[in-house]
Amino acid sequence: MTSSKHLATADGTDEEERYRYDGDQLDLADRHSLRRIAGLSTELEDVTEVEYRQLRLERVVLVGVWTSGTAADAEASLRELAALAETAGSQVLDAVIQRRDRPDPSTYIGSGKALELREIVASTGADTVICDGELAPAQLVHLEEVVKVKVVDRTALILDIFAQHAKSREGKAQVELAQMQYMLPRLRGWGQSLSRQMGGGASGGIATRGPGETKIELDRRRIREKVSKLRREIAEMAKGRETRRQERRRGSIPAVAIAGYTNSGKSSLLNRITGAGVLVEDALFATLDPTVRKAQTPGGRGFVVADTVGFVRHLPHQLIEAFRSTLEEVAESDLILHVVDASHEDPEGQIAAVREVLHEIDAAGVPEIVVFNKADAADPDVLARLLRREPHSIVVSARTGQGIDKLLALLDTELPKPAIELSALVPYGRGDLLAKVHAHGEMLSETHLESGTRILARVDPGLAAALAEYTH
Repeated sequence: MTSSKHLATADGTDEEERYRYDGDQLDLADRHSLRRIAGLSTELEDVTEVEYRQLRLERVVLVGVWTSGTAADAEASLRELAALAETAGSQVLDAVIQRRDRPDPSTYIGSGKALELREIVASTGADTVICDGELAPAQLVHLEEVVKVKVVDRTALILDIFAQHAKSREGKAQVELAQMQYMLPRLRGWGQSLSRQMGGGASGGIATRGPGETKIELDRRRIREKVSKLRREIAEMAKGRETRRQERRRGSIPAVAIAGYTNSGKSSLLNRITGAGVLVEDALFATLDPTVRKAQTPGGRGFVVADTVGFVRHLPHQLIEAFRSTLEEVAESDLILHVVDASHEDPEGQIAAVREVLHEIDAAGVPEIVVFNKADAADPDVLARLLRREPHSIVVSARTGQGIDKLLALLDTELPKPAIELSALVPYGRGDLLAKVHAHGEMLSETHLESGTRILARVDPGLAAALAEYTH
């Protein structure tokens, strides 16, 4: 027995209230210049003959299939889809949830409900249906035939948002790679002219393997070649990132990665900790390109902080694979600051989604501090519940600065300590060595004598070798 349920999301007001600002908008005008107004698509210019589905998301109806969990869970997922659609530049007109044991293999929601959806689309004047899941090519085609407008799935929507927000050369290459990987198995069902894909011959049989089949194979070959080229380019760019990581390791500079759900306030926290001046915007996936900045603990120890792309439920596998070189900043860090929006309606669900991605990128074993952000907007009872659930956590507000000093003090104790403890009398002419101890080691005591500065410190092997002639 199936049923459908409408979810009011027409004007987006509730979403705007829920996804509230967290920090100053540092280059909002530049970001607005990248937003879709109308007619922007994910057309791939280098593969001119590929039949693709242009994403011109303007007036949309959302549809989700509720297969497990509670009704509240299903509605929360659809509200997130609405936020994604609005981030892509859409106006959400209506949303429908379909209760089923599993998605229909033909039309995703079943033929009867697909006809009801067509009536909703016609009455609202929508031009696109967005499904809250990844649809098979046949499901896309069959549902589109019924509703008579474009049908886009969640994966294509997220890819489109990433395509809009990528700014660096590496980010653009990673997004294009993900798009190609998504497109490759969907070539046959895409485009309006199925006869071109089937080739000549009205009677079917061998005649169907004509010029149309050759064209599909040609398109596939071109995409595979493009995928190989993009993989090589990304691998080359990743070498530079690895070189920088090795330099930091040689200098024994601890690395902290900021990870978390999209729009949880990661960039705002980075700005608070480092004064980096990174873009802060109330939008999903505002940050795609990793930002690495230097910072200091209250004790004077230097460390680097990397902001990373936000995660989301059901983050497309193609994106995780394409962004793997970027996400290595998380997997190879010494400590993860897992930022959670404490004011969100389902912070526990977001925590679980982020940890699922951390596990997929082999970062589950990295020490983690859970940072409950947006404390100024969160319910105190919810915060108390979250702190009980996550004992190794701290509450902050990147917007007001609440708890930032405590977070920095916690970092001072949690960051890995240098391995070698030594005592040395450093001449006053070697102030450079003292500066290195302060920046990269842990100064335990420092006494100024007539002949130099007596220090007791913990340092890495390289700095210990440089201080060897002054030790006793």
